[in-house]
Amino acid sequence: MTKSKSIILIHGNFVNNLTWENWKTHYEQKGYKVYTPANPGHEGVPADLRNQVHPALTGTGFIDVINNLLELIKTLPEKPLVIGHSMAGMAVMKLLELDKVAAAVSIDGAPPKNVFPPLSTLKAALPAFGFFSGKKYFLGNRDWYDRNFFNTLPSSERAKAYDDFAVPESFKVNRELVLNSFSNIDFKKPHQPILFIGGGSDNIFSPELTTTLANKYSDKNSRVDLKIFQGKSHFICGEKGWESVADYILDWYEGL
Repeated sequence: MTKSKSIILIHGNFVNNLTWENWKTHYEQKGYKVYTPANPGHEGVPADLRNQVHPALTGTGFIDVINNLLELIKTLPEKPLVIGHSMAGMAVMKLLELDKVAAAVSIDGAPPKNVFPPLSTLKAALPAFGFFSGKKYFLGNRDWYDRNFFNTLPSSERAKAYDDFAVPESFKVNRELVLNSFSNIDFKKPHQPILFIGGGSDNIFSPELTTTLANKYSDKNSRVDLKIFQGKSHFICGEKGWESVADYILDWYEGL
């Protein structure tokens, strides 16, 4: 297949596009044009967003995230390789279903509406839906991030990771993932190649869930691959050794 030289890196919930800075530089040095769009309501410096929530945040849902990405894809000269982390793992599955990408990679990705998540996912993510909250958005505290993002980091590094990356998140984006039919995926439909990456120590989306998602795709003529990185957390794209994950993805893509 002719390889697209365009890559879109899509951030997940609770962080923003600044988490991709190292990856962007890494892939650009390998000759790719790399885009790292912020999802609506996530533009800015994390510390500033924690102090003053972006005015577009609370109105942003999963459908808005996809529409924002479709607007970017329309401007590109070719269908891109899309790589999404966490919630954006579900976003790349939707873009794949819509036939808008050359290939897709889901890293520690969220499940669609038609795949019921395990209890461990529900326990970790439930506060971020706001079903029982009087607040207008979710902002995890240090303890929540330590348990669900930074559990493999040395304790001495966790405070800085929180300061550098934690941002408020919309309740709407999470609710649309589990309540809106747009968030279903047709696993029988033929599609471009997709790679699932899982962290062996991910406390939100377990490696078993990642494996389940990969195995859901059933078209015999469409390629689906899976790789679990043992010892990696949900912060797999930022923790030590992230280069091995980035290189594994590019080797997979260039070998298609």
